[in-house]
Parts: sequence; C-alpha cells; structure tokens
Amino acid sequence: MSEIRLNGVHHISCITGDAPGNVEFYSGLLGMRLVKKTVNQDDPSVYHLFYGDEKGSPGFDLTFFEYPGASRGRAGAGMVHRILWRLPSAESVSYWADRLNAAGVGSEATQADPRLAGTGIDIGEAGLLFADPEGLEHEFLVYAGEEEPLVPLHSEVQLEHAIGGFHGVLAYSASTEGTEQVLSRALGFEDLGDGAWSVVADSRSGVYLLDPPPEERQLAGAGTVHHIAWATRLEDQDEWQSHVTGSGLYATPVIDRFYFRAVYFREPGGVLFELATRGPGFATDEDPESLGERLSLPPALEPLRDQVEPALKPLPDVTQWRPLVP
Repeated sequence: MSEIRLNGVHHISCITGDAPGNVEFYSGLLGMRLVKKTVNQDDPSVYHLFYGDEKGSPGFDLTFFEYPGASRGRAGAGMVHRILWRLPSAESVSYWADRLNAAGVGSEATQADPRLAGTGIDIGEAGLLFADPEGLEHEFLVYAGEEEPLVPLHSEVQLEHAIGGFHGVLAYSASTEGTEQVLSRALGFEDLGDGAWSVVADSRSGVYLLDPPPEERQLAGAGTVHHIAWATRLEDQDEWQSHVTGSGLYATPVIDRFYFRAVYFREPGGVLFELATRGPGFATDEDPESLGERLSLPPALEPLRDQVEPALKPLPDVTQWRPLVP
C-alpha cells in the first residue's frame, strides 16, 4: 500500500419499497436526520434518501434507494447482512430497547461479538439486535473508544442516548480467501483474526466481519444492503481508482455524484464496494440548517425538476422532528 488510506465507512446504501414508511422509521423512530432527499442519479424516477448525523458526516450516512412496492429481499452470499451502530452507554441500550418496544418493534439483547475486541466496542456490555419493517438487520453496541460520536438532534430522542455513527458491518462472502486478499493487499485493512478486519486513518475507523453464508441464495430486494462505501480523501480519489484497477479488480472510472466522487468495484466475495470522497458534502446545494427538507437535484437533473418531482410520492414532513433549540 502507498500512503493513501481509507477512513472507515463512508456510507451504506440499502433498498426500500416504501419511502414514506422508511422516513417514519429512520427519522421518526431512530432519530436520524434526513440530510438529503434526492433521486437515484442513474434512475431519477425513484428516491435516494440519505440519513445521517446533524452535519451529514461520512461515518453516519445510511442511504436508501426506493423501488416502490419492491418485494422483501434476503441476505445471502455476496451481501452485507447486518449494520453495526455505536451507542454511548449501556443505559442507551436500555433506552432504545424501551423506545423500540413502545413502537411495537421487536428487539433482543445480544452479547457483542468477541471479534470486535480492540475496536472500541465494550465487549462486556450487551448490545441490541432489531430489524426495520422490511427486515434490514441492525445491532446497537456500546462504544468506549476515542472517536468523536456523530450525533443527530431530534425532538423526541434524548441527546445522551443518540446513535453515534457506524461501527461497521457483518457480511457473507462467497469467497472468504478472495475477499481477505483484497482487504489486506488492495485496501489496507488490518487482519484482526477469525474473519474480522479493520481499517482506520485520520479520525474514523470501520470494521468488516466475514460470516459463513447461509445455504439459501441471496435475493436482492427491500430490506437488503445494496453496497458499502469506504471513505477517502478527495485528493486521493484518482490514485485510488488506479490502485484498485492495478490490483487486478475491475473498477469504474471516478464518477461525480455531486456530493462526493465515487469509484465502484465488486470484491471477489461478491459484495459491491464503493470508495467515496469525504467532500464536497451535502451542504453544497442546501443550507446546513435545512438539509433534507426539499427535493435536491444535482445540476444535470435540475432542468428536469418539473418532470421528476411530480412523479415522486409525498414523504413525511421531517421538520416535525427537528429540535426547537439545537
């Protein structure tokens, strides 16, 4: 590896068949800020929703492509199957268990995966496993590390218990050996043993845990992860594209997504990876105080607003969950 390094998880993109219900769950219940309401740049007939912390920071950026009415999917070989989140304390785990239960969302206490030892997770504290209405699996874990929490503000969620950003993911690899070669040789991950990998640079880290895939074949659909993106510096993106291509993988050219620049490739185990830059950011075309409150379109699509916007279904008003005093 050269001096270029990945800076943890940038974003995780998933699929939903119900954008209004998705907003109610992730913004209304989980307290995430809808930081960008836009469209899939490759298919502007459908929403692309971005949830994050107060600033829309890389490291807490959960996104959803909406395909209205999409059938429920199933995670299998070549897919991420669980998203790991950071909470600040054991009391926060109890808080979220109560909040989810009050909303009719089932959850169960878990013991933190021992493979996460040394990554900042308090292995001695219980976590919380639950799924969204379409089956996407999440796990809350107590984070005792030194990285700054990425926190959204919400009128109904106590700030001291707010989600603090991604910790990493669990994935099913169809070729564990191939995946691990790419993680170590091409991407600079550290081998933590037993299928656990970690990457860190500058201010953020991210973990990638490999699990044996189930016998059932994967089925892309609502409630599944589409891809995971790892964060890069903007000035390193061209070098990263050349580096990945030079490692023997097929990578796309650098694609300008307006809010960040992206390179995509599929690792040998089947999971779609993206390398995404930490800027320019979501405030490029909106006031930071009103992120996600209107439909944002990148410049190439702005002339089509009169065609695009009426075709999209109305979403809940996210201003109802904004705190009166930040």
